[in-house]
Amino acid sequence: MPINLENGLQAETISSTMPMPTMATRSMLKPPTTNGVYKPHSKSQTFTTNNGPQMADPSVVPSTLGHYLARRLVQIGISDIFSVPGDSNLILLDYFVAEKGLNLVGCCSELNAGYAADGYARRRGVGACAVTFTVGGLSLINAIAGAYSEDLPVVCIVGGPNSNEYGKSNKKILHHTIGLPDFSQELQCFRNVTCYQAVINNLKDAQWEIDCAISKCLEESKPVYISIACNLAAIPHPSFSVQQLIPLSISPKQSNQMSLEMAVEKAAQLLNGAVKPVLVGGKKLRVAKAQAAFVELANTCDYAVAVTPSAKGMFPENHPHFMGTYWGVLSTAFCGETVEIADASIFVGAIFDELETVGFSLSYKKNKAIIVETDHVVFPNGPRFGPILMKDFLWALAKRVKPNSTAYENYRRIYIPESSPATSEPGEALRVNVLFKHIQKMLTNDMTVISEAGDSWFHTQKLRLPQSCGYEMQIVYASIGWSLGATLGYAQASSSSNDRVVLCIGDGSFQMAPQDLSTMLRLGQRNIIFLINNGGYTIEVEIHDGPYNVIKNWDYSALVDAMHNHNGNCWTTKVQTEEELVKAIEIATRDHNDCLCFIEVIVHRDDTSKELLEFGNKLAEMNSRPPEPL
Repeated sequence: MPINLENGLQAETISSTMPMPTMATRSMLKPPTTNGVYKPHSKSQTFTTNNGPQMADPSVVPSTLGHYLARRLVQIGISDIFSVPGDSNLILLDYFVAEKGLNLVGCCSELNAGYAADGYARRRGVGACAVTFTVGGLSLINAIAGAYSEDLPVVCIVGGPNSNEYGKSNKKILHHTIGLPDFSQELQCFRNVTCYQAVINNLKDAQWEIDCAISKCLEESKPVYISIACNLAAIPHPSFSVQQLIPLSISPKQSNQMSLEMAVEKAAQLLNGAVKPVLVGGKKLRVAKAQAAFVELANTCDYAVAVTPSAKGMFPENHPHFMGTYWGVLSTAFCGETVEIADASIFVGAIFDELETVGFSLSYKKNKAIIVETDHVVFPNGPRFGPILMKDFLWALAKRVKPNSTAYENYRRIYIPESSPATSEPGEALRVNVLFKHIQKMLTNDMTVISEAGDSWFHTQKLRLPQSCGYEMQIVYASIGWSLGATLGYAQASSSSNDRVVLCIGDGSFQMAPQDLSTMLRLGQRNIIFLINNGGYTIEVEIHDGPYNVIKNWDYSALVDAMHNHNGNCWTTKVQTEEELVKAIEIATRDHNDCLCFIEVIVHRDDTSKELLEFGNKLAEMNSRPPEPL
């Protein structure tokens, strides 16, 4: 029977008489359809000529490595793979192009290809990218490190050297290397940011290695690395049978029932004995596939509910007991106070890193907090129970807790809505808080907000998301420029033509990796991009100012026009007043609803949120601590 997954895919185990890889069971993920029925892709095979792969009768031509890998990607739900060509991956890319159901998206840089795979995995549940050996792989690795930090399953495919170049006796120096006969540097680097690495330089192990890598990617929800020797992609082998693919089936992880019962009993006693307990959700809800269980617990317990900043969008913000974002002193109005005076709390999937804790300064009562992680539960003062799956614990706890709305009632008593920014005078320079006031009005349930690192973080956290409106950020790795490539991938992963991504990005971040806005145009995406032009790296200014935080100002809207180059569907504008902004949003959401809209927003260099000022001061304090005495 199919198992519904929260990322919109399905897992299904298929029996087979063919030999399985020795790794435990694996899961075959299939792309959804509008009517919920899966239709398998064509099994037509390819063979390679001087003109690239050609379609052939599968009963005559054995399957090749390139075709096998392409079929596997389609099978797990990938319909777009982000790539940059290089001499060692060209034949492999031919097979991706030839595969029905797989769209090869050429990107302008390996970095953005990785960011796009990151965004795609957030929306689709798994992503993929393909680059060339070392010079491409090391350009990609920064994006993959970010995906690793976010628990995103991304298949990183690298076209490697010719299989004849492997071996201890080989002393040749190859191009795209650092000039040493040992060209394992790329592999050594990827070992730190992937959960599995496969170097395929022979055919007899290729099928097993591909399946192991993809299975690990799905099982661990982390990136994996697959290097394929450039001369192997077009060669057939019996293990790449044209018959039904060997099933990938991941053994479902299971909770220890005794531990689960003991943990639920202990948690129920602690929570039911509290006066004003609260519930806080974190970003691990996604990797644990526990969002539905978290909502069920919230519905049952009636506690006041908050999310950590990176979990925004993972809980419905129209829920009757939702307070907002718990971010210490940066929390949304009165949310932080309610969490920190609670006499019991349950943190589900929260990550207590430096940025989410504002320099490790959260003041919730740690001796009254239950911490629920993906596979275990930790109680105050140390007792730890596991292995317990997060969703199993939440479903079971929902049946044991008594409703208690005291904390939320207290929150409502002290809550004072934040005042709306004053309406600007005619011709007055636009303020950032006025910009986000109008973004709030613009949001609909078929939009997703993607926030770049910087002041956009703090403004977007205060947005009240409509039902089913998504939200994405990258906070632990916080790679400046991540959001543009991620927007490309996220929008490409959408299955609905009505969906629209809203990107909020500063000018400094945009200058890091702007090239693949042209890829968005080529793909006909309908994203709305707000480029906040304040002349530099404002988040760095508030941590420590200096001349290095000032950047060369570009004519950003003109740059996008140049990328458009009268080929595609694009509308750009530049706004400097509230009146111009209101008109621009109206045009973007009505007259130009069918195209990419780029709105350059001119604001003052020192126009920042109060949260950024507090954040900058706290990080400056953390960074300037003196070394411990010797």
